[in-house]
Amino acid sequence: MALITEMLKNHPGGPRTSDPRKLAECLQACAECAQVCSACADACLGEDMLGDLVACIRIDLDCAEICAVTSAVLSRTAASGPATATLLRACMAACAACGEECMQHASMHEHCRICAEACRRCVNACEELLTSMG
Repeated sequence: MALITEMLKNHPGGPRTSDPRKLAECLQACAECAQVCSACADACLGEDMLGDLVACIRIDLDCAEICAVTSAVLSRTAASGPATATLLRACMAACAACGEECMQHASMHEHCRICAEACRRCVNACEELLTSMG
């Protein structure tokens, strides 16, 4: 997170948020969640009961893409404007749904438990950034 924070501090326009730390945390949580969801989908593909995990794979992939886009947009816009708030809400919704789905499989698949945790962290980070934006 140190590099993200350093980049935000050194942007000529500065971070357009009242709490650059929250922005850095959200950027990191979104990027991490995107990676974890992609890895969870891949792990699901390797499970014996693949048919039981189709919905999980789909939602993992959707969540991964939404988190990646959210992170990219936040990096460029430094958390400003109504479109950013809407994107953060969409990311929270995707992560909440993915986390719920993964928790249904968490007792049998550790990768799903890890994914649910990453989704929960991302929801919290997005929510905190939204709150700091006002």
